[in-house]
Amino acid sequence: SCSRAKDVTMPAKVPVNFFSTRSPVIDLFRGQLDYADQLRQDSEIVLYFFYAPWCGQSIAAREEIEHVASRLSDQVLFLAVNCWWNQGKCRKQKHFFYFPVIHLYHRSFGPIEYKGPMSAVYIEKFVRRVMTPLLYISSRSKLLDFLSNYEPGVVGFFEFNASPQPPGYLTFFTSALHSLKKDYLGTIRFGVVTDKRVAEEISLVHSGSVYLHRHANTSLIYPKDIMNFTAENICKWALENREMLIRWLRPHGGKSLLLNNELKKGPALLIFIPYNPLAELHPLLDEITKVALEYHKCNKSQAAEPDLQHLGDSDSPAFDSSLTDAHLKFSETFPIAKYPCCNTVVLPQWHSISRTHNICELCVNQTLGVKPNKVHVPHCNFLEIEAALDSFYLQEHTFFQVISNTIECSNFLSFYSPFSYYTACCRTVNRHFLSFISSEKTIFQTPKVAFSSHGKKDNTQFSIPHIEDRNCFIRDLNISSMNITGLSCTTNKTLNLYLLDSNLFWIYAERLGASKSTHLKEFAAIVDLKEEVHYVLDQNQSLVGPTLENFIKNFSVLYSPLKRHLVDDPSVHFHEQRVVTEVTTNTFHETVFLSAKNVLLLYYAQWCGFCASLNHIFIQLARLLPPDSFTVARIDVTRNDLPWEFMTDRLPTILFFPHQRKEQSVKFPEDFSVNLSNLLKFILHHSSLSSSEPCTKECLHKESVLQQGHISHLEREIRKLRSEISALHQAHDQLEAQLSEARREEQRLQQQKHTLEKQHKTLQLHSEQLQATYDQKNQELLEMAEKLQELADASENLLKENALLRILVAARGGKLQSKDEIKEPLQSEQTLSEDNDTSLSAATAASEEKRIDNIDTIETEHSSGNRTE
Repeated sequence: SCSRAKDVTMPAKVPVNFFSTRSPVIDLFRGQLDYADQLRQDSEIVLYFFYAPWCGQSIAAREEIEHVASRLSDQVLFLAVNCWWNQGKCRKQKHFFYFPVIHLYHRSFGPIEYKGPMSAVYIEKFVRRVMTPLLYISSRSKLLDFLSNYEPGVVGFFEFNASPQPPGYLTFFTSALHSLKKDYLGTIRFGVVTDKRVAEEISLVHSGSVYLHRHANTSLIYPKDIMNFTAENICKWALENREMLIRWLRPHGGKSLLLNNELKKGPALLIFIPYNPLAELHPLLDEITKVALEYHKCNKSQAAEPDLQHLGDSDSPAFDSSLTDAHLKFSETFPIAKYPCCNTVVLPQWHSISRTHNICELCVNQTLGVKPNKVHVPHCNFLEIEAALDSFYLQEHTFFQVISNTIECSNFLSFYSPFSYYTACCRTVNRHFLSFISSEKTIFQTPKVAFSSHGKKDNTQFSIPHIEDRNCFIRDLNISSMNITGLSCTTNKTLNLYLLDSNLFWIYAERLGASKSTHLKEFAAIVDLKEEVHYVLDQNQSLVGPTLENFIKNFSVLYSPLKRHLVDDPSVHFHEQRVVTEVTTNTFHETVFLSAKNVLLLYYAQWCGFCASLNHIFIQLARLLPPDSFTVARIDVTRNDLPWEFMTDRLPTILFFPHQRKEQSVKFPEDFSVNLSNLLKFILHHSSLSSSEPCTKECLHKESVLQQGHISHLEREIRKLRSEISALHQAHDQLEAQLSEARREEQRLQQQKHTLEKQHKTLQLHSEQLQATYDQKNQELLEMAEKLQELADASENLLKENALLRILVAARGGKLQSKDEIKEPLQSEQTLSEDNDTSLSAATAASEEKRIDNIDTIETEHSSGNRTE
């Protein structure tokens, strides 16, 4: 039995150098992890680059690591370890699910895994932050710069009077490394202050105190009496209490839920800017940061939070004295803005056919006059809002205008408190936002503000319109950063701000609507998953602070003037003449609403199999209907966006838009099967709806002409169908003739088959008979061979006996002859002679007998050989 061959496995090839021998990166291509740990003991900062030689991402990151190593090799030890070779210790001890993997060690602390982009600038930035996790703050101006950053800042105060370090410093230093380990983006910045005078500016008095700065909320000091002063607790405390005004998004390129999880939190403003982490100055990022700070700067008590602006020196570049003066001037001129609580009111239309509304912003404010105690009302009060609405509706006629280009503000005294009053600012807004198309030329610059007094004298200086319209009349301040101050707290459409590096993630911007041909990769878009819309900032405008402010304001107002961005299908070629018109986002209104024809529109998708089965029905329908009166069209909803009123959650969906009544679109019933006859009945039924106006003679003439055209068109189609039917009949006859011929041929083949089967059976019977005869003859031959063998054996025995007899006869004849010839007288001599003769004769006879036996044996063998042949 043959045994199965064993499987042969080819051994892995011996690895070779992954990095060049001249590279500053030490390449341990055999996976010598123990040797790498020995090398790490002699260096303060070590970077491990675990790779697989076959991995494409490892090959792509190799050049980036070499670039970083060429700049930092004098301070950082770079080790590359092949963690794929099966005989190496790295493969046996480490179990990575992806490659490459970067780990950093700061002395004995680590590993700190880097999960950011595999780009040289980002890797170098992260390595530098591991090298110096704490920033030294030596003056008040540097402290202001540190705290003014959009990233959360943690400051520790330590007096270096003791040797070698003050108590708690190493713990604070380790907490900074822990933050890098838990959040690779490094969103928390750690700083250390050694000057007591600088520390007092942020209320740090005792050495070892830790301060967490927050812009929109009250800053915190680490509670040593509640939590133990450990590195893990400090890092956890900072991460849990930090505020994220603006956040970086860095998708790793694989399948993840990063964007989905962030967009589900609410409307998001995605800002794409070209970013270099190693650059010292980022003017565009600083401008966006100012907008984010103003947007989230809600009203709060000034006593609860120290103002940062008094920290700056007069010669500090980060200190803007004019900004401070403007703040003071604004607070003196408009004191009611300190504790606003606003509600938007929409007045009814002035006429049933009008498309204009008066939009009013009603605010509850506190006076700054004489009052018994300081009023602390930082939050809205439902009773005050209700009282303000009652007061407002009593004087609603004051703002009831047909069309007004001005913003009118008025004050009303409170019915319940002498220290409160209400401010209402109203303006006219078109329902379809026609006045917002060019916002730079309409409401936000041109309208004139008219103040009126209702219930209070000389109160115009305390009147403030809606927060988005302050720049319409506060021209003497000229502070663009005050336009959206605290807007995130006064609107229900609060935006989450996100930053993305356009050098790495520009493909996301293109999918949101950015132009592919632009050279300046700056882009901003607002995405609202709940409303299933997104808005795109015009790329012709430069991405600066005022532009972003207007973009945010236009989104935040009740009737947003922003135009929804719709994604178009770029694969459709409109120059091709098709029976069924392909509609896209750009041609939807032109083909459906502006067309003077009846339109039948099919909503479909590429993945919808049932939609594809309807194509031939719609092609037949388009050929039947007169093209001068009907348009059969379709739109791919997966590659085109539609206005919300024409969206559908079911595919396929068929809508019919009658001529001159496009707003009365009709949906094809879902319980009817989609076929040609049902579609024709559906179209003819809804296209023949009677108009509300009486039909004139001209209308009747046009109707008769249209009907005649329908009749002639149907007659042509009937004649065409009849010709097709006759052709089908001829083809049917030809097919019948071919089928009859095929049947006859089949019968003939069946007969031949039966004949061949009979012949096959006869031949099989003959074969069996011949086999039986062959077996019988063979048996007889075997029996004859046995008998012949017995005869041959008997003949051989007879031959042997005959030869022996011949010898005996010859011997006896010789003896008798010698007796007759020799007669010896002496009896003794005769007896002796006879004995000798007898002995000799016996010997001769024996020798002769042996010779005859040999001869007979040879002859027998020869005869047997002949018989065998």
